[in-house]
Amino acid sequence: MGIRERLSGNEAAAIAMKQINPDVVAAFPITPSTEIPQYFSSFVSNGQVDTEFVAVESEHSAMSACIGAESAGARAMTATSANGLSLMWEMIYIASSLRLPIVMSLVNRAVSGPLNIHNDHSDAMGVRDAGWIMLFSETNQEAYDNLLMAHRIAEHKDVQLPLMVCQDGFITSHSIENIELLEDDIVKNFVGKYKPEHYLLNDKEPIAVGPLDLQAYLFEHKAQQAEAMRNAKKVISEVAKEFEKISGRKYEFFEKYKLDDAELVIVCMNSTAGTTKAAIDELRAQGVKAGLLKIRMFRPFPAEEVAEALKNAKAVAVLDKADSLNGCGGALFEDVISGMYVSNIHVPTLSYVYGIGGRDTTVNDIKTVYTDLSKVVSSGNIDNPYRYLGLRK
Repeated sequence: MGIRERLSGNEAAAIAMKQINPDVVAAFPITPSTEIPQYFSSFVSNGQVDTEFVAVESEHSAMSACIGAESAGARAMTATSANGLSLMWEMIYIASSLRLPIVMSLVNRAVSGPLNIHNDHSDAMGVRDAGWIMLFSETNQEAYDNLLMAHRIAEHKDVQLPLMVCQDGFITSHSIENIELLEDDIVKNFVGKYKPEHYLLNDKEPIAVGPLDLQAYLFEHKAQQAEAMRNAKKVISEVAKEFEKISGRKYEFFEKYKLDDAELVIVCMNSTAGTTKAAIDELRAQGVKAGLLKIRMFRPFPAEEVAEALKNAKAVAVLDKADSLNGCGGALFEDVISGMYVSNIHVPTLSYVYGIGGRDTTVNDIKTVYTDLSKVVSSGNIDNPYRYLGLRK
């Protein structure tokens, strides 16, 4: 039987880390993720974990310390947001290229400039191609659960890639929700001990970490990273099935909400899914066949599965909480339509950029998207596929 609690998303993440009890946590404070290492440091000082907590001088140093720890054979974790992730940028790529299964809690926030401390997904989208597995979390419960599954996924012998668990800054990170925690011993048994095959402190196998990698080998090493990312799909599915057995909570690559008979479908990530579900319930009561596809696993992207899930829709809208500034839609939109095109599935699809800098997105805002989709279906004309939601005129 789980433990019923009321926690913020940051508290839930910190408690997940406490139950995992990693060897090393290195972190530097930045809003809105600051509370995670703050809470965790209290667990360290109280003797509730035996983790080595490294208070560093910058986020670049935080990721560097995690890389050093993982290279030495330790299990390492960190947390950050926005500009902090940007400062890590060099080391983010190094962590994935060295195949180090570091786990990060990324509390999503707008990246400067101008300075903004509120939620959008520009930080996550900035590193979407850096070779990290990326799981998104609609609720505090999902953020907690994703972190418990993270090491099992990242450390798998067929994966060996770093993983970030994303949640929306302030919207979930600082909001208190009912949550069900697992007992410490159940988490400990589920996560297991970290037993790396190759590491610097193994005196029986001297190795070098981070050597020069020029024309003769780098291409092949990058192809191996890509293969590991493809392998992660199967591992994520397997770990989720094991997690369901101990928690009763089922996770797949994405969540389908009233999608089976849906004609008008929104695709989105993180907390906006909750707002969309509320809009769908209101529209369904009016006879509108609205549905939702909530992406949970963004990297690797389940392109084929998404296309299959959307093939019976009459019109689709993809919501991006970050603008790629490319003139042709956001990152999630591009991935969705790419997957549909390759699968030879052709459904009228609109791109909406929304919520930039924490701009509120209401149920009524979401309902206007469904209205737009209904007009596309009735007219057969998309007009402009690249749109904004909630932008002042």
